[in-house]
Order: sequence, then C-alpha cells, then structure tokens
Amino acid sequence: MYTRTYLSHSPEETQRLGIQVGQNLGAGDLVALTGELGSGKTCLIQGITLGLGILNPRQVTSPTFTLINEYKGRVPIYHFDLYRISRPEELYELGFEEYFYGNGVTLIEWAEKMMGWLPPQRLSIHIKILSESQREIQFSTPQAKFEELLRSL
Repeated sequence: MYTRTYLSHSPEETQRLGIQVGQNLGAGDLVALTGELGSGKTCLIQGITLGLGILNPRQVTSPTFTLINEYKGRVPIYHFDLYRISRPEELYELGFEEYFYGNGVTLIEWAEKMMGWLPPQRLSIHIKILSESQREIQFSTPQAKFEELLRSL
C-alpha cells in the first residue's frame, strides 16, 4: 500500500490538487473519498472533474439526495454521495457496482459507508480538518498506476 499526505491551506489549493489528480485518471478508475462533513470532499471532486475536462466546476454539486450525478468530461464521470445511505445493499439494488467497471471514472463521497464492498483497485482519499482553512489530504492505494500519479503531484 502506497500512502502520501498533502497539506492544503485553502479551498483553491485543494481544488488545484484535484485538477492534477483528475488529469491522470481514466476509464475504469475509482476514487473513494472519506472525511467528516465540511472537510472538502466536494471541493476536491470539483478539481478532479476540472482535470477530467469539465469546464464549469459550479455544475459539480454533491448528489446527497439523488445519490449520483453524471457529468460529461473526456470520459464519463459518475459522482456518488453515500451520506444518506444506511445499508450498502441499497446501492446494489440500484446497480451501483456496474459503475465500478464501466467506461468512466467513479468518484464516491462518504465511501466509508461501504468500504468493505468497494474493489481494492482504487485510489482512497481521506480529508481531515486541521483548522478553518487547513486540510490534511491523505492518499492511499495498492495500485502502481495510482502510486505513479501520487509521486508526480
């Protein structure tokens, strides 16, 4: 398992880090984000989607009530928010796992709600609030592809 930690001093810095990550993602990649409410998961995802070719990050909002938002970038982007999920089985009833192996990038907020159900071939990101503006962003992955990505940041 490869782990790398970054310190962000602002939402803009978090978004710039996300852009670099997004520029290196491709079809079939899965990113699992964890962290408390208000830690910056959606902000990082906005950056990732910019890196994937979304022109307006304001169109990227957390799909708390709809569970999934789909965006068109250079590859399809599937953005899940599991905050309101009480049982992982709820997602499987909706065909959630089909997105894992599809032709797009899957981004999952509140991934801790189903971490045991996710494929191990993923990029995991945990965001910790340090202060009003500072965040510790920890990346971990067992995949060589993502390890190379993290070394390049």
